[in-house]
Amino acid sequence: MTKVSRERQGIQSIEVGYRLLHCLALARRPMMLRDIATAADMPAAKAHRYLVSFMRTGLVEQDPASGRYDLGGFALELGLSMLGRLDPIRFAAPYLEALSEKIHQSVALAVWGNRGATIVRIIETGDHIAINLRAGNVLPTTKSATGHLFAAYLRSASLRQIVQDELHETATETKVAVTTLRRQLEQTLTEIRKRGFARAVGALTAGINGFSAPVFDHTGTIVAAITSLGSTGEFNVEWDSMYAKATKDAALALSRRLGYGALAEGGEATGAPARNRTKT
Repeated sequence: MTKVSRERQGIQSIEVGYRLLHCLALARRPMMLRDIATAADMPAAKAHRYLVSFMRTGLVEQDPASGRYDLGGFALELGLSMLGRLDPIRFAAPYLEALSEKIHQSVALAVWGNRGATIVRIIETGDHIAINLRAGNVLPTTKSATGHLFAAYLRSASLRQIVQDELHETATETKVAVTTLRRQLEQTLTEIRKRGFARAVGALTAGINGFSAPVFDHTGTIVAAITSLGSTGEFNVEWDSMYAKATKDAALALSRRLGYGALAEGGEATGAPARNRTKT
């Protein structure tokens, strides 16, 4: 046996026991021993021995009245401890780098700050396109794909105030009624919620197109946005383009890393729960 293979050896019984814990986590409800054993594909007697040990550690508990098993207090402690470590900015780097390498375009990560959608990280491809974005830049909420994304999914009093201020400023500049601008914005936000991401076609910077996709945490709250950018001649802004899919996939992968939909079975997460959506 080589040194590498010895280092990679684990404890098989722990891996077997994990199957039982995973079944309880997916069920999201107390389970009878026979159901746990069936779901984990092992004899009931064997499953029972593992459950007894898990009960001693607090990972599993049993209702004395019904005899059903459920995750225990220590499982909750582990989960809360992990949630406290989930930082979208810290975890985003490999997803941004992989996305940039895949599409050969610039990508950025934005979070919602006290003045709006704020760029916190950007990876440029070095092709010298004038995207004019730097870490610390605050994007307009009503005129950028990233801003639209937060407006579509984030419930925030500060966001509503920013939207109102920007719409009144635009109305003054363009002589278009605020009610008209608000209606146009709501149509855009409705489309974003339907598709699960936003796009920009030279709206903020002439000659620059982009897509922006939401990053959700374990509660379904938007915590960041991944945005891809490229010059008009090279960046395909069709909703089903490779750039669109790759950007959306990267945001979904990071969302899952943050616990979003971790226990859901099947289906693709394309938007936040309705309670996190806000009217402008």
